[in-house]
Amino acid sequence: MNSRATMPPQESGVYIHPKALCETKAVGEGTRVWAFAHVLPQARIGQDCNICDGVFIENDVLLGDRVTIKCGVQLWDGITLEDDAFVGPNATFTNTMFPRSRAYQKEFLRTVVRKNASIGANATILPGLDIGPNAMVGAGAVVTQSVPANAIVFGNPAQIVGYVDAMEPLHTADGSENTGTTQAAVTQTGMEGVTLHRVNGPTDTRFEDDIPLLPKSYATVSGATGEKTDEQCAHRTAQQFIVCLRGSCTVVVDDGKRRREIVLASPDIGLYVPAMTWSGACKLSDDGLLLVFASDDLSAPIADYSQFQRETDR
Repeated sequence: MNSRATMPPQESGVYIHPKALCETKAVGEGTRVWAFAHVLPQARIGQDCNICDGVFIENDVLLGDRVTIKCGVQLWDGITLEDDAFVGPNATFTNTMFPRSRAYQKEFLRTVVRKNASIGANATILPGLDIGPNAMVGAGAVVTQSVPANAIVFGNPAQIVGYVDAMEPLHTADGSENTGTTQAAVTQTGMEGVTLHRVNGPTDTRFEDDIPLLPKSYATVSGATGEKTDEQCAHRTAQQFIVCLRGSCTVVVDDGKRRREIVLASPDIGLYVPAMTWSGACKLSDDGLLLVFASDDLSAPIADYSQFQRETDR
């Protein structure tokens, strides 16, 4: 618990508990370092952070503003926590995949917890990962892959189970609950510009006429290579049309204001994703097979969610 009411004032605007050891001078105004915390000399700490009892922070660590680190957390060299990040009690970070006693490395893998992301109590974060903006890592999760923006993950290994502040998932298989498709050729999804389309099968000669874009390229993704935490991105000019030919897959779409999971489970239904929509496939079944058409080059995506937000806010 925070104890703002009992905190004695200091001239610098920084509070260091008498039983804390804070060796760095790079501490922002309003930050509080509580009892038995130890911060090494080269660490950099932003404003209004809360570093609770028993926290250890190594030299090559950067904290943004308003970061909260609860009791029993160690932040090793190579770790960055951006503004408003939260780390729960006894969460564990690592910075090397192959540690050995007295084997000192010249450089450590870098882990970044992005703005407003939260790490639950007792979670373990493997080195070299990126925990995306506004993501939520559940208590006790073992995170072995980077986590996309806004994703909620838990388990061992951690898997995506949903998205923060998302609309209710939309299913497309006939007969499922919350089915978003009808007999209409085009169905709105509640997301700006994102639509579902009834299509003939890809072996049907009319299939190309059903695609709501002029395809310049296509790709397939199978369950053998599909991951639970696939990379997500946006494209400035390219539109996409996605059909699940076999099995099932979830596609998350985000227009910068809202986000929704859309479950594709029928080869007769395709998902149209316009340009400047953040999206990515996840939860691809083992037997799943996706067919993705694109109207333009996909080689230069916006891979940073914060950059996507800046561009969609214009």
